[in-house]
Amino acid sequence: MVNRRNNYKNGLKRTAAAPRKVHYVLSSHWDREWYQTFQDYRQRLVALLDRTLDDLASGQLQGPFTTDGQTIILDDYLEIRPERRRQVEEFARNGRLKIGPWFVLPDEWLVSGEALIRNLRLGRESARQYGGVPSDAGFVCDLFGHIGQLPQILAGFGIKGGFIWRGLMPRKNAHFIWEGSDGTQLPCYRFGRSGYCDYGSDVRRITQPDLTFEAERAYKDLKAFLDKEAGRAKLPPLIVFDGGDHLEYDADHYRLMFSKKAGVEFPYQIVHSTLDAYLDDMVTHVGEIKEVVRGELREPGRLPQVEDASFLIPSVLSSRVWIKQANADCQTQLCHWAEPFGAIAHNLVGREYPRGFLDVAWRWLLMNHPHDSICGCSIDAVHEDMKYRFAQCQQIAARQTTESLRTLAAAVSGVVSPKELRVLVANPLPRELREPVELTLQIPAEWQCFQERFGFELKPGFRVFDSDGRELPYQRLAQALNRTKTRINPLKFPQAYKTNDITVCLELYLPALGYTTITVREGECAPKDDIMPAVMLPTRHPETPGLATSERSMENEFLAVTIESNGTLTLLDKRTGQTYSRLLTFEDIADIGDGWYHGQAMNDQSFVSSGTVSDIALLHDGPLQCRFRVRNVLRIPAEFKFDRMVRAEEFADLVVDNLITLRRGCDRLEVNTTVKNYAKDHRLRVLFPTGVKAKTYLADGAFDVVERDIALPAENHIGRECAVEERPQQSWTAVSDARRGLAIVSQGLLESCVRDLPERPLALTLFRSTRRTVLTDGEPGGQLQGELRFNYWLVPFCGAADRSRFCDLGVRLAAGLRDVQMTSADMMIQRSKAQVPPKSSFLSLNGAAVITSVREIEGTLEVRLFNPQTKTASARLDFSRRPRGAKNPNRAQRVDFEGHPQGKPVVFAGAFKTTLKPKEIVTLQFAT
Repeated sequence: MVNRRNNYKNGLKRTAAAPRKVHYVLSSHWDREWYQTFQDYRQRLVALLDRTLDDLASGQLQGPFTTDGQTIILDDYLEIRPERRRQVEEFARNGRLKIGPWFVLPDEWLVSGEALIRNLRLGRESARQYGGVPSDAGFVCDLFGHIGQLPQILAGFGIKGGFIWRGLMPRKNAHFIWEGSDGTQLPCYRFGRSGYCDYGSDVRRITQPDLTFEAERAYKDLKAFLDKEAGRAKLPPLIVFDGGDHLEYDADHYRLMFSKKAGVEFPYQIVHSTLDAYLDDMVTHVGEIKEVVRGELREPGRLPQVEDASFLIPSVLSSRVWIKQANADCQTQLCHWAEPFGAIAHNLVGREYPRGFLDVAWRWLLMNHPHDSICGCSIDAVHEDMKYRFAQCQQIAARQTTESLRTLAAAVSGVVSPKELRVLVANPLPRELREPVELTLQIPAEWQCFQERFGFELKPGFRVFDSDGRELPYQRLAQALNRTKTRINPLKFPQAYKTNDITVCLELYLPALGYTTITVREGECAPKDDIMPAVMLPTRHPETPGLATSERSMENEFLAVTIESNGTLTLLDKRTGQTYSRLLTFEDIADIGDGWYHGQAMNDQSFVSSGTVSDIALLHDGPLQCRFRVRNVLRIPAEFKFDRMVRAEEFADLVVDNLITLRRGCDRLEVNTTVKNYAKDHRLRVLFPTGVKAKTYLADGAFDVVERDIALPAENHIGRECAVEERPQQSWTAVSDARRGLAIVSQGLLESCVRDLPERPLALTLFRSTRRTVLTDGEPGGQLQGELRFNYWLVPFCGAADRSRFCDLGVRLAAGLRDVQMTSADMMIQRSKAQVPPKSSFLSLNGAAVITSVREIEGTLEVRLFNPQTKTASARLDFSRRPRGAKNPNRAQRVDFEGHPQGKPVVFAGAFKTTLKPKEIVTLQFAT
């Protein structure tokens, strides 16, 4: 290495006038929708690609043209210009179009790790379908910071290097080694002052629209730019990236650039190139790169803009929260329901795996992942379009899940009589569950009811039996009588029928990634005679002792909860004796920002629910479940007065309704919050004072659990863009010391923090209401008026946080449990020759790893898991509990993220054991 470095230095001295190779990369950064709608942008896209393809064909452009690191722009173009597909494919084959590696350029914080892998996989497959070789350049030019696992994800696709801007302060050397959470090292290039627009800004003067082209000035600008790059880039190759937002290439500047011959006055040899070719040159000198940057990249833009114009833009985590919730729901439905249970139904019953449907669902979802879409920072019309895409994904995933579960339910051995209801309950977790669960049983309306006292309310009478025939006690929670349903028969017109929907709580054992069945039977009737008619006997189970301990407190084996007069909670962890006070305090402040930033007003007023009086109601009290309703009304300013820059003197009622649930045998407290929001320009968070003594806390991320400092940087006040206390999470945040700890597990809420205050309160952002919208006078969509719903769990613990368990709880909350219910009439329609037992596990996991995906692909079962620990972890994947006659895999093969084998296959029997290095992501394919 020393000899090589000395030779390199000596070579520079010896050939000081020798030209440096400059890779000119032509692209256009294409935000698919943002300050204009998708269709408005597509009008511009078609014009850009028409011109580009024409000029490539004529030779006016040497090529290649890089498609901004993504493939979808070609799909969008060819919908309008299908007649040019052959030309696009020809240019892809001969390398004059460089496509991918992404399908769309996503935001990394707001989507799951699985979504990032599916995005890259689809992008690379699409590039090949066009006839090209997909790009191996990790192009993430404009994303709002970068997750710590991106180097491992990119390397898993064979991607050789990264191109970075936001999230990392400028370095003296443009090149650095990015070491990911697991230790994967990726050579990277950090763009200059204006990032991927640096050449456009400094040479093409794209921020100065009134400036016309002048050859002399343009040459001086080009020379100055290359000299600047030569000073930043210590490795021989240089890069000029010409790809500003939605810009076509400038013919005058293009001709000027390639008219300059290398010489003493212009010591540069410019070639029309690609990011991949630049990386090929760069990596031959990777040994010269000395700086190593580790972990996630979330540095704000601190320097003056004359030195660095980047911004991190951190508050997109909480913009238009409905987008984040819908996206999380889609990801969960696909990865934890439609895909794994499609594989289960195929393996156990022979139902066709719905690959085509799922591919379409993923495509709809990924079209919402570009950073100006998923971030919630576009105009209202853009986000209205997103609702349709989310709906298509949700509908496909839900339908395929239901069909897979119905196929399983119909194949369960045994006959369903006319007075029975078969209910299959499925568990998406690869670990077994035994706890009280809620089910809404659809009791046939023709079943008889019993009457309480003098007949003021009818109650359907029924008994519930588990898969072994044992009667299960249940707790009635709610009922809705005479509900209309529809039965679909492929040979007949749809049939409407009525049910009495009864919500119950009952304790179930659910096998790991599998199902159980229960049988519901009509209750018995009392004997009759000539005088007294036959009537339904009551079907009740003991309601005492309940979990409520007073009119505003409840307790189970682990937790004791008291609801204070102001609606906050006092929680005692009976295992440790530790008490947590003022939990569930709501904090409301002004927000004068937009989709990008939470705007903190100078003249602000902070309102907290701990100063209000709550309405407390006991909804359910029984031996299995207790639920209180706690209602608070925060009187807050109706809006922000931007003419005077103060919160309004007029007040609006912010109604916060909480359902607080404690279940027998569970060490969590479940909260469902509904907010009726008719105020504007504000942010609502919920606070949980923890009382721990800690300097750091944990939050989960994409294939990761990240430890973050609680305190902000000491020099934060001098930065152009300040670091903020709110940070990303996927589903949970936890803080602890040796005595106590508290985790908040949530669904679709991606912004949290632990505040740097003595009580170390954990803060979860629920939503931001904002009026500012890019390049408009303000639009209503960002204000989120109306009813908003949020789900989260409080989990106290002691000692170090159990990272794997909290990841599982995140899935448990987001995915829930699913059931299908079959009557004898349904069984006649959905007959099955296959037979499965009344309960079964498809796959169970033991160990500290976390499974993120189970699906069928190319005739094999693909399972992906990761290690959230900072030390090596073991994992045991057990297939032995499948039904007799099922095809159990006996060969395991490690593969990369595109399915290419890594090492030799391993033969096993029943269970497969493996180890995962710290933070390692592993993909396995199982076959028979």
